[in-house]
Amino acid sequence: MQRVLISEGGPEFSRLVYGTWRFLDDPSSCSPEQVLERIKVCLDLGITTLDTAEIYGLYKVEELVGRALALDSGVRDKVQIVTKSGIYVPCEFHPERTVAHYNATAARLVKSAEKSLRFLGVETLDLLLVHRPDWLTSVDETAEGLNQLLRAGKIRSAGVSNYNVHQFEALNWRMEQPLVTNQVEFSLMHMDPIDDGVFDQCQRLRIKPMAWSPLAGGRMMSGSTDAGAVRLHAKAAKLGLKYGNATLDQLAYAWLLAHPAQALPVIGTNKVERIRAVAKAAEMKLEREDWYALWEAAKGHGVP
Repeated sequence: MQRVLISEGGPEFSRLVYGTWRFLDDPSSCSPEQVLERIKVCLDLGITTLDTAEIYGLYKVEELVGRALALDSGVRDKVQIVTKSGIYVPCEFHPERTVAHYNATAARLVKSAEKSLRFLGVETLDLLLVHRPDWLTSVDETAEGLNQLLRAGKIRSAGVSNYNVHQFEALNWRMEQPLVTNQVEFSLMHMDPIDDGVFDQCQRLRIKPMAWSPLAGGRMMSGSTDAGAVRLHAKAAKLGLKYGNATLDQLAYAWLLAHPAQALPVIGTNKVERIRAVAKAAEMKLEREDWYALWEAAKGHGVP
């Protein structure tokens, strides 16, 4: 598996990232021992970067990941950890909350990062992302929290998630150490970053974005009711033969990886066989016309 610098002077991550968002979806596969085994499979495949978030599993996934890593210090030393802060919802731990909201104030970011360090059982986070823009917090305030964490060595690098071009630039201007990534939704069924300037900005700044929901939250794979998914399944049935009987999800990941922004897709499955299958996509090189053929199938029309 290729390893890449996510930005000049920034952290080095695996080209594919293993996401933890769905770790608690299946009660039969969410013990610390089972999570550790999946992480070991990822390491064997060269997938060394883990993506998590404070809010995942209603604030329970980070602790689960930490318990899994605590079972094998050798594994813990081999992984890079990305986590996110800034989304707060009513839950069993905070019954006083009455409405979901964002909070990217300096004090909140520092407190959340320190909690993540405790839950994950590490001394430093490789990357902390502001999970979503907080419309009630100034860029100066958000930058101050990230800068405090960087100065204290509690995080090695900082970035954002779901920011538009202008939000990213405003915050980046206030950073003592430049932001290293913007994690955004990107898939064959959600191509906004290609058109809204996010990927152009990343290329200009020579930073690599991260891509969440690379299979459109599973909607692409169902193919039953969505017209775009139906077309993609039909196109993949033909193209797959050309690429060693590649499946739609493998072609979809290869499609993402081929874009010059060099986004790092976040894999979101609890199934080991799917992790192994997706890892093969990193070795696939789509021909130009095949990339556009998948684009055309997803859109339902040819290029302008």
